[in-house]
Amino acid sequence: MDIPLGKPSDYPQQYDPGLLAPMDRSTARAAMGIGAVLPFAGEDVWNGYEFSWLNERGKPQVAGLRLAVGARSPCMVESKSMKLYLNGFAQTRFSCADEVRETLAKDLAAAFGDRVAVALLDLQDIEPPRAALPGEPLDVLDVDVDGYSRDPTVLGVDVAAAPVTETLHSDLFRSLCPVTGQPDWASVLIRYTGAPVDRAGLLRYLVSYRNHQGFHEATVEQIFVDIKARCGCERLLVAGAFLRRGGLDINPVRGDPGETFTLPRLLRQ
Repeated sequence: MDIPLGKPSDYPQQYDPGLLAPMDRSTARAAMGIGAVLPFAGEDVWNGYEFSWLNERGKPQVAGLRLAVGARSPCMVESKSMKLYLNGFAQTRFSCADEVRETLAKDLAAAFGDRVAVALLDLQDIEPPRAALPGEPLDVLDVDVDGYSRDPTVLGVDVAAAPVTETLHSDLFRSLCPVTGQPDWASVLIRYTGAPVDRAGLLRYLVSYRNHQGFHEATVEQIFVDIKARCGCERLLVAGAFLRRGGLDINPVRGDPGETFTLPRLLRQ
């Protein structure tokens, strides 16, 4: 896998789409038992807070950046390569914001292998942060935890109880970058319909990712697959609001067809 992550890199001084490093999604999915037919729908939303370019007269322009790509795209893009690519805009002249947006859409569609929705946001239009995800917090549970490597066996449901629809979330999530071993922090939301999930087991399961190595997108897909398999939910949606690095945060959402959710921008993002 030829990616810049974990290697010394000079920041680019000019726009260069060749910096983008696509990675085939099917590799991680095959390890989860996922084939060509995906068991979920969803998207990855990238938010950028350090995006800039030059106008025709050399004056810097700044904007918030939002990218959305469907989970069915054949590739994801390694995040450091995305940061290097975006930083190349900072010293490059463009005639107008529309040219910037069209350039981004063209380059990213080629890298992801599918259409990418690109929005440039005026700074005053960036969504104000909110304190927490909707739903009930798992983090208030007083539980003993002694497993810090992914363990889906701790998941369970009350099969004798009537089905429920509920939304749960945790701010305790941490996983590790599979290349550098650096921690990736996130808030995770789970919305499901089905037999009541054992909340203590669900919290232990999420904490068990503390030493698990995986990219954001694949990690959220693994959570979806595990909960679906172990809890038999009729409907399920999993969303991960990962903290930003280098001005970018990545927010994967995976759910049964028809299940959608727009992650709000959280205070710690």
